Amino acid sequence: MLYIVATPIGNLKDITFRAVEVLKSVDVIACEDTRHTKILLNHYGIKTPTTSFFQHNRFTKGEYLLGLLKEGKNIALVSDAGTPGILDPGYNLINLAIENKIPMTVIPGASAFINALVLSGRPAHEFVFAGFLPNRSGARQNKLKELAKFKKTIVFYESCHRILGTLEDIEKIFGDREIIVARELTKKFEEITRAKPAEIFAKFQKNPPRGEFCVVI
Repeated sequence: MLYIVATPIGNLKDITFRAVEVLKSVDVIACEDTRHTKILLNHYGIKTPTTSFFQHNRFTKGEYLLGLLKEGKNIALVSDAGTPGILDPGYNLINLAIENKIPMTVIPGASAFINALVLSGRPAHEFVFAGFLPNRSGARQNKLKELAKFKKTIVFYESCHRILGTLEDIEKIFGDREIIVARELTKKFEEITRAKPAEIFAKFQKNPPRGEFCVVI
């Protein structure tokens, strides 16, 4: 069985009893970063062996993990934070399991963009999740123009290094409508800002932002 296990996005207490039980019972845990996952495992006294499964070894390691599954081993797939398969190499292992008719299930839990969407207070019966926008401003503006056509709530991730440029591009495409920027969700310095793009830009320009961001338009 392949268990797709959601892990905390910040606060280590945001994990289910079932997830802890599964992580203790499987034969091996496939991690995006074993050092990062060890922090969680040590916190809950989980001694299960780990192996790396990340962007650059996903093909060779995927075949290795598939071999273990075919032998009858149970594997838990985790990402650094949140639900595997969303913007991480877990997608590749999940598809390998599907192609080879390996039984699998999801152990549900945290997902940062869902937290941001709910906290935004914006309509969530229909929304578009856009992952990460392009790095370059021109391509980013083109992507924002495409997203604007949906006429639905838009949510995406952004890094502290690009948030200022992204805010400028949002203002160019969407004008001065209020948006929501959520930072460091579930962590000690969680911050939700509801304001116009230029106002948030001025705030972050004065106090350079750190951490990971979710933006809701």
